[in-house]
Amino acid sequence: MPYDSGLDEKSFSKSTESESGKITVSIYSYNNGPKKLQISRENRTGEGEYRFAKLGRMTKDEAEAVLPLIQEATKHME
Repeated sequence: MPYDSGLDEKSFSKSTESESGKITVSIYSYNNGPKKLQISRENRTGEGEYRFAKLGRMTKDEAEAVLPLIQEATKHME
């Protein structure tokens, strides 16, 4: 069965921004399945637009900014 974005339900989403871009912590449930945490990165282009990028590694500042969002997000997983 191919992925259907209409079946993907977002129940939580918050972002932290920096000069280079933003990291978003979200909770999704696909087709009424279990709720799962997603962390994504968007880098800012030269024109100021956001572009999706692989999350990869985080700096200490990024990790410290994301931790409270993860803690808040997990409360929405119950």
